[in-house]
Amino acid sequence: MAKKKAAKKKASSAAREQLVVGSKVKAYIKSNGNKTASDVIEALNNKVHCLLDLACARATSNKRTTLRGADL
Repeated sequence: MAKKKAAKKKASSAAREQLVVGSKVKAYIKSNGNKTASDVIEALNNKVHCLLDLACARATSNKRTTLRGADL
């Protein structure tokens, strides 16, 4: 059962394009004296996708096609 859930999770996350640069994120975390878990990059990428989806929806609701900083 756990394998099926893991396979579904990987399939759904694989559908999303990678928007963050993993090496840069890891370097930043390391510069703060912390270590990076294996799921951090994927979680951050999902957060970025959600943030951008909300910003797009806000711009659209304001009858704009251009995202602005205020939309974030």
